[in-house]
Amino acid sequence: MRRVIKALSCVCILCLACASSRSATQESSTPTVGFDFSFPGSQPDRYAFSIPGSGDATYSSDGRLTPNSDSDDFRVTFPISRATRSRIFELAQKARYFQGELDSKKKGLASTGIKTLSYKDSQRQTRASYNYSFIPAVQELTQIFQGMSATLEFGRRLDYYHRYQKLALDDELKRMDEMLKQNSVQELTAIAPVLKEIVEDSSVINPVRARAQRILARVGGGVQ
Repeated sequence: MRRVIKALSCVCILCLACASSRSATQESSTPTVGFDFSFPGSQPDRYAFSIPGSGDATYSSDGRLTPNSDSDDFRVTFPISRATRSRIFELAQKARYFQGELDSKKKGLASTGIKTLSYKDSQRQTRASYNYSFIPAVQELTQIFQGMSATLEFGRRLDYYHRYQKLALDDELKRMDEMLKQNSVQELTAIAPVLKEIVEDSSVINPVRARAQRILARVGGGVQ
């Protein structure tokens, strides 16, 4: 009986090892586009994205919740629309998966932060940094990632203000409304839950709820 139990234990261990190995292999072979931003003094002064070929995306930053608060690590996974994911990978391909030089190297350009684009799959692993790039695909990718960061930071602050400082919601939503008009935010679906909570909260004043409802209406059909 002991031999049988020991044999079964060995089989279970082997199965778990094989499953772990398969999982690691699948993870390493999943195409992934990354974007890192670093600009001390900005808000946030560091953030990063990881966009896999399928599944949820990941975002992390060290932004402040309020102007007077200390920097605080923030990490979230969020659903990304099929259209945005496809566009990111299409642009990565157009940019030759970030092989070679991306920076314009033009003298006299003001610093707008160090940006790093990366790509990995089962066949390649590349990354390149730049301040400003003349490559159209890189310019568009930068706009997409900056817009998604703006959206997620809005969502983070709105969630905080809704819980602890409801009077601050109005100014935050007005700022978001203005950035929407400028097409400076991306992937509103990622923060739809917090907007919905504000809309449905009767303790929030009606003008604020109405503004949140108008922004929420921009989400449209959601993630596809």
